[in-house]
Amino acid sequence: MELKNKKPPGKKMLKRMSLYTKWLLSSVGGLLLIGFGLSLFSEAGHLKHTNEPFLRWFLLGTYSLIMICSGLSVFGQGIIFKVRIENKKLIKKALKQREKVAKKKLTITKIDNSKIE
Repeated sequence: MELKNKKPPGKKMLKRMSLYTKWLLSSVGGLLLIGFGLSLFSEAGHLKHTNEPFLRWFLLGTYSLIMICSGLSVFGQGIIFKVRIENKKLIKKALKQREKVAKKKLTITKIDNSKIE
């Protein structure tokens, strides 16, 4: 049995999500990862200063930096989603204004023939 272009199950779900939902999940998730990474970083510093074995605080510090960087990455993606939301609003507003101007130009006024003579 051959698998042809099987997409991961979450890919369809992500495509169906609104920009607002993506923004909300990524920004909150990014902030949580950053906070978790910073708390691990603090713990690694504490372990270092209490003369714990090198490997223990080094690995915890490395893991904390990975969490901080991934949190920043996820939060940055959230910012991209927010910018897309704002651009969508601006484009919608500009199109409405353009439509209003076009309607004003298309209004036909009735000419009174009696005043021409």
